[in-house]
Amino acid sequence: MTRSFADLGRGGGPRFGVWHRPPWADGLLARRLLALGLVLLAAILFLRGDPGAERASVVVAGHDLAPGHVLEADDLRSAPRESSALPDGVVRDPAAVIGATLTGAMRGGEVFTDIRVVGPRLAAVATGARDARIVPIRLADTAVADILRAGDRVDVVGGEEQGSRPARTLATDAAVVLVSGPGDGRAGKERVVLVAMDAEHATVVAAASLHTALTVVFH
Repeated sequence: MTRSFADLGRGGGPRFGVWHRPPWADGLLARRLLALGLVLLAAILFLRGDPGAERASVVVAGHDLAPGHVLEADDLRSAPRESSALPDGVVRDPAAVIGATLTGAMRGGEVFTDIRVVGPRLAAVATGARDARIVPIRLADTAVADILRAGDRVDVVGGEEQGSRPARTLATDAAVVLVSGPGDGRAGKERVVLVAMDAEHATVVAAASLHTALTVVFH
């Protein structure tokens, strides 16, 4: 069939381009489709994880949780996770943390470990001392609690209520592990500040807190 003069220069439309494309275009298109397929496959495998990997049931947050929250059964759920990806100290039994106080905010689905709640393991990690203890202190100036944060290093200072004795340092390089929000304390509306320190100084601070308000010096 001969083409009319009106068809000259039109290139035959889309069909002409498909049937008369250069040979190298097929290879380029195939490579691009293959690359796209590999990217999609990698994404699927990443999201799915290794189906053959060993999995274990662990405790995770059932929903978003705030620092200082006392954990209840409804705050927890069990979920399978790859054993090779689990952190040290992971919690496997919900009963181990029910009634414990959360030290920091957690997102729903986040895995619980033994240092996410107030306890001996947290004290040891925060201070580096195996005999560390956690002590609640009553601050003379409650406004100080507003600027304290978990992880701060402080010296604990005490003095007599009536100023009959000069202030003295009761403990040095203590680690703040929890500062409750306003009204979160278990005893009334007073802010609760928990600090970790070695056992000897913890006894001194705990005794002093019975008869005098304390303050802290930031490092």
